[in-house]
Amino acid sequence: MLRLTVALLLAPGLPLLAMPIPGRTHVQRAYCRLVLRCFGVRIVVSGSPIRNVRGVLVVSNHMSWLDVFAIGAVLPGSFVARADMFTGPATGIVARLLQIIPIERASLRLLPGVVETVAGRLRSGQTVVAFPEGTTWCGRAAGQFYPAMFQAAINAGRPVQPLRLSYHHADGSVTTTPAYVGGDTLLRSAGRMLRVRRTVAWVRVESLQLPGTDRRALAGRCQWAVQAGDGRANGSVPLHRRLEGRPAIPPPPDCGRDSTPCTTC
Repeated sequence: MLRLTVALLLAPGLPLLAMPIPGRTHVQRAYCRLVLRCFGVRIVVSGSPIRNVRGVLVVSNHMSWLDVFAIGAVLPGSFVARADMFTGPATGIVARLLQIIPIERASLRLLPGVVETVAGRLRSGQTVVAFPEGTTWCGRAAGQFYPAMFQAAINAGRPVQPLRLSYHHADGSVTTTPAYVGGDTLLRSAGRMLRVRRTVAWVRVESLQLPGTDRRALAGRCQWAVQAGDGRANGSVPLHRRLEGRPAIPPPPDCGRDSTPCTTC
């Protein structure tokens, strides 16, 4: 109850993340860590040192709404998010305050505009965070990285920072409790997290990738950095075959939350 109360008290502070206050980056990181603590999540950061690079596209695998706070605690920036998540008046205001870049996944003709918006943010020195898989996965399987958003880094001539994100029990084993997939609701997902005493979010910072000129090659390099090292490749299909643009095969039967088989990803 204490954790839930603190989380509710922190909710009105979300717009503060977008205000041009001194030391905003430090405020963002501290706020995200505090929100994670309310849900029993501790952050562990490893990998390549985080360089003070401006105008970088951050890409990561995607499992949960908690990913936003986990990444924000390490490399805060503006996020590319599904437009249908911000259709209400209140959520629309929050999206504008947080400088969310909305994307309509069902409308490909709008995609070039989104890519140019991201490229413009990168040119101006802002950090932009995107999830190239396009949807959430349960954590024991992963999807392919779609190359469209990587075109923004190429157009802006800015590097890409891959992050490998995973959630673990206190004993180090992988947990799928944070997974936000299928018909799950935010309320049910938050309640599930509050019932867990401790979860560890491991954020591994991989090597910075130069943009080059081929978005598919850039997407492939970043997917390799994020997925190859932790063994979450889909099924037994070799990674080089998945990078050819073929659709990901269904995950293994044990892919799912800790007590419920995952039938969506």
